[in-house]
Amino acid sequence: MLAMFCIILVSASAICWIMSHTWRTNLRRAKITHQPFPHAWRAILKHRMPFFRALPADLQLQLKKHIQIFIAEKRFIGCDGLTIDDDIRVTVAAQACLLLLNRKTDYYPHLKEILIYPSVLIVSNEQHDHNGLVSQQRRVLSGESWQFGKVVLSWQTAKEGAAIPDDGSNVVIHEFAHQLDQEGGQANGAPVLTHSQDYASWSTVMMQEYQQLVTASQSQQHSLFSYYGATNPAEFFAVISEVFFEQPQTLKAYHRALYDELSSFYQLDPVNWY
Repeated sequence: MLAMFCIILVSASAICWIMSHTWRTNLRRAKITHQPFPHAWRAILKHRMPFFRALPADLQLQLKKHIQIFIAEKRFIGCDGLTIDDDIRVTVAAQACLLLLNRKTDYYPHLKEILIYPSVLIVSNEQHDHNGLVSQQRRVLSGESWQFGKVVLSWQTAKEGAAIPDDGSNVVIHEFAHQLDQEGGQANGAPVLTHSQDYASWSTVMMQEYQQLVTASQSQQHSLFSYYGATNPAEFFAVISEVFFEQPQTLKAYHRALYDELSSFYQLDPVNWY
């Protein structure tokens, strides 16, 4: 009986702590968003973000509030001599928060730090072949999303992605789509959906479209999507998210079922923005 009482007491204490933490977090965020959006940040949005003017007024307001919270809660770290300033923070935050519009969000809860490099990253990895021989493979990266608390970005690529909002390529959208995918665990192309019954349709459409891209990449056929999306389902989700936000009309015209799945997930209909 005593053991049962202790279990109930511990459970009740844990629930109270969670509720208190959630309440404090919501209160802190409300205070942040009640502050005026800085004029200097408005100028950065105007200068760096052509897509911002295309957003409906209610989404512009949402995005500005998300930017305020994102910048307040995430740590930006400059690497290779890069000095972090508001230009970098606002430009990255605006693109990352685009994925949060109209959705219930906890602002990428696992993410703590964003590492920003001046340009692309050259990464060396050891490769082992079937004979046990070890070789060094060099890769050029514009960004990387880690499951445990970090996103790595190239500032050069991030600002170029912001400046050209309709080419279907955006490293910030790509890496933060991975963050959404990783909220449920290892990235696998199946982010946390609103309802359990949504997974059946999601799985059917995604697998069909993924296989089509794999076939296209193998035969070098034209595709709306980067062949990089054929690497695995996680990269496919990140790649199609870029296209969803940057080339929605073409996506809807030629891949209607895929567009509808993404529109349902992101709670957005970007064909109406342009």
